[in-house]
Formats: sequence, C-alpha cells, structure tokens
Amino acid sequence: MFQLENVVSDRGSRYAVSGGPVNDPGDIDTFLKTLKRQKKYAKATHNSWAVLQSDGTQRKGDDGESGAGNVILRMLERDGVTDQIVVVTRWYGGKHLGGDRFRHVQTCVKAYLDAIG
Repeated sequence: MFQLENVVSDRGSRYAVSGGPVNDPGDIDTFLKTLKRQKKYAKATHNSWAVLQSDGTQRKGDDGESGAGNVILRMLERDGVTDQIVVVTRWYGGKHLGGDRFRHVQTCVKAYLDAIG
C-alpha cells in the first residue's frame, strides 16, 4: 500500500491519497479494509475510490463525496492505469468547498500517479 498524506489542505479539510495493485473485487475489499484499520482513515469523512481493471471493468465508490469516484476513474482512464486502486481520503473541516473539492481530488490522484511513475 502506497500512501501520501496532507496532499491538500483547504478551509480545514485535509486530503490524502492511497493506492495499490488489485486484481479482482476481493482485492478491492481487502485493500479498503486494510486502509480503514488505520484509525484516522476509518474516522475520515470520505474514502472515495476507483479501479479500472485490465479487462475494462470499472469499479468506483464515492463514500458520500458525490462524483468523486468518477473523477478518479476518468483520470485512471486518461493515463491508462489499470489494476490499481486509488483512494482519495477527505477529513471534512467544517466548511463546504463546492466545486473546489473536485480539483482537490484531481490533485491527489495526480500526486499518486506521479509518485508511482
């Protein structure tokens, strides 16, 4: 599991990104459970994620951050990244971010993709 913490901080909200290889839905569940074993990730407001599998299957979860899974999925498609789960975690800071939250999700995914090469 690869993690980058404190990627973005805006109006009290903090963002992190995590990811790793997955081959099937069981791997996705295992990854998310492992991530949430870390207390701070279990208590996060949102753990939005997406996976583009090499067979073309798309899986995503917004975890209450409506549309975030789609943002992650589009970026994985654009970069041709398959069989990697990318999870963007947000700890809500008390102020609504509006559309800025999608830019922050993009920033996190870009940081992850840059880090893994």
